[in-house]
Parts: sequence; C-alpha cells; structure tokens
Amino acid sequence: MSELHPLLATRWSPRAFDPAAQLADHDIASLLEAARWAPSVGNSQPWRFLVGRRHTETHKRIFTNLAAASQRWAGSASALIVAGYVVDPGTPHAAYDLGQAVAHLSVQATALRLHVHQITGIDRGGLRADLDLPDDLLPKVVLAIGRLGDPGSLPPDLRTLEITLRRRRPRSELAIGAAIT
Repeated sequence: MSELHPLLATRWSPRAFDPAAQLADHDIASLLEAARWAPSVGNSQPWRFLVGRRHTETHKRIFTNLAAASQRWAGSASALIVAGYVVDPGTPHAAYDLGQAVAHLSVQATALRLHVHQITGIDRGGLRADLDLPDDLLPKVVLAIGRLGDPGSLPPDLRTLEITLRRRRPRSELAIGAAIT
C-alpha cells in the first residue's frame, strides 16, 4: 500500500459522538482557519459557515432541518455547522470550492482529535428561513463535529455501521486509463 499521511488514514465519519464533549473557541477558530486557507478558483473563497453549538438555539434550528435518519444520532455532536456557498453566475465553481474548504476543515479536525460527519440530507429552504440566511447563500451540507462517542449508545442498525471495517474502492477503479497498482 502506498504511504498515506496519518491524518488522512485516520479520518472517518462516525455517528457516535460524545454527548458531554464541548468544543472550545480555539478549536472552532482552528477549523474555520483551515477552511479559510483552502484553495478556490480565482481566490474567490465563496464558502460560508454558520456554527451552532449543542444546547444553543442555532444548534436546535439546524437540527430540526436534518433528515430524520440523521436526527437519530446528530444531536450528540458538539456542534452542527451549516456549510454553504455564495451563488454567483460569475463563479460556477463555488460548490467545488466549498468542497475543498470542507475537506481542509475535516483534516484539521482530525489533527485536533475531532471527528466530522457530513450530512447532505437537509432541508435547504428550512435552513434558509430558520437561520435567516442571505438570499445568495446556498446551504449545501451540515457538518456534525465532536469527540468520538460510544458506539454502544447508537441504535443497533447504526451501531453495526459504526463498527464495520471501512472500505474503499481499489485505486485501479479510480485511475482511468492509467497503469497504477
């Protein structure tokens, strides 16, 4: 196997978060700083983040706009962060740029011994209305962030997913037309 940096090799998206763990201000600042330094086309930096810490009104508003399947576990995360991008006809690449920022944030979280689970099952219109988001901001994903919790706290079906060995497609399926082993 090719060498992979430990921050990438150990990154994963759990559903079991420690319901007592809190995120310090400096941890949130560090995550957002990592996102801030992500590359973007023309340095446009179209991404925006709205942080909702557990037990706050913002967290509650974000939580109510998650799909029911994610509500089964996401409430234990220390923070729910709405990640979106500014919609501008001149920057059709904004969704790609947001993905870069979220990836940087995720790797920084791993460095801080935090975990991120990206949630795409969201009510975008509900988030817009409940959080009074600007009209030109498209919420794309919610990030559940926190310290690792006990998989035993999850319902049986989610517990099975949590403890199952992670799998990835073989490299041979990723590289089209290349002879990489």
